[in-house]
Amino acid sequence: MNVSRRLALLAVTIAATPLALGGCTAERKPAAGAAEQVAAAPTVELTPGDRARDVPVSAEIGTSVTNGKVSAVRLTDDKGRQVGGEPRQDGSSWVPAETLANGRTYTAEVTVAGDQGRTTTRTTTFTTASKPTKPAITSTLYFAGNQTYGTAMPVTVAFEPGVPKEARAAVQKRLFVRTDPPQPGTWSWLDDGSQAYYRAPDFWRPGTTIDVRSAIEGLPIGKELMGDADRRATSKIGRQLALDIDNGTKQMSVFRDGKLVRRIPVSLGKPSTPSSSGKMVIMEKHERTTFDTRGEPDGGYVVDVDDAQRLTWGGEFIHSAPWSEGDQGSTNVSHGCANVSATAADWLMGLTRVGDLVTVKGTEVPLAAGNGWTAWNVSWDAFAKGSALPVPAGLRPSPHVPAQPGVVAGGSSPAPAPSASGG
Repeated sequence: MNVSRRLALLAVTIAATPLALGGCTAERKPAAGAAEQVAAAPTVELTPGDRARDVPVSAEIGTSVTNGKVSAVRLTDDKGRQVGGEPRQDGSSWVPAETLANGRTYTAEVTVAGDQGRTTTRTTTFTTASKPTKPAITSTLYFAGNQTYGTAMPVTVAFEPGVPKEARAAVQKRLFVRTDPPQPGTWSWLDDGSQAYYRAPDFWRPGTTIDVRSAIEGLPIGKELMGDADRRATSKIGRQLALDIDNGTKQMSVFRDGKLVRRIPVSLGKPSTPSSSGKMVIMEKHERTTFDTRGEPDGGYVVDVDDAQRLTWGGEFIHSAPWSEGDQGSTNVSHGCANVSATAADWLMGLTRVGDLVTVKGTEVPLAAGNGWTAWNVSWDAFAKGSALPVPAGLRPSPHVPAQPGVVAGGSSPAPAPSASGG
């Protein structure tokens, strides 16, 4: 290769090299004027507001967060005592584990964590209201602690007087249910607000632990009332048992875990005092009790009965009735109860639990909503419509659970005081 050609090639190589280097450098650097991306600092707005006064003792620490999530909450009273609690699932607030005290000052310190490790801490100090002078609504939690219930046991809270419709959402937000393993459900109200039931789309799975808190103490309810108490209980669900009573055959079929274990002749309510048809739940069990129907229509008698299991507030029971054993299996002669023999009643008492499902069919009258714990006497769709808060759309009965004999998965009359009537 001659000298002039080598010089020409060298010149081309030298000229090309800066272009190649320039291309690599441009890929590594940001475009001119581009700013480094920095995560925005997290922020949080708290309620009650700082220096707020006359705050209800049912107050929660509201947390409205942007660019992060709550990582810690510390609530202390004016004596330095820390109050425990936990966040709601949706992160909208932090719920104290106990009702706050009247006329005390509390300080909440909330820390929010964002991206890249950035945190923000805010505090709010507020004073709770003095002891209220408004009358308290009377609430009753029909779910005791340290019990084993049947798979149809609804969580029931009764209110006297009934909760006004416009106040039910606020009350429902303070009714907490947690299940282990998780089996979510919803609350549903009777039309008059006298009872709220909680159930899942399907019957509880055996072995489930249910933790309940009715935390309405100090909660303003409507314009004139306050919540009365903070009640809680934890219990378990036992084996599956269901009783099917057919007026057509005058027989009770007893199913355990879906298998028929016994048929028992029954005598139901005579035409003038018919038994109710519907899905009921065993509410109480008494080895011995007294039915006193003096002053009631078609009543006027007093009788002691053995092995009585309540199904309705109106006084329908399953119980021992040796006086009607000749009619059991053929003729209805009772005042609305399911009469069975003394032997059968004793056997049932040793087998059943409060919360077991009892289905009666073929009688002259339907079961009235609220006459007992009637949460299973409607379909899931109808039940969910009774919620004062939105129900997740995906909460549906399972299509994969095989139907069990005697078990049909699924407010409004007031709930009268428990009657001792029966027959």
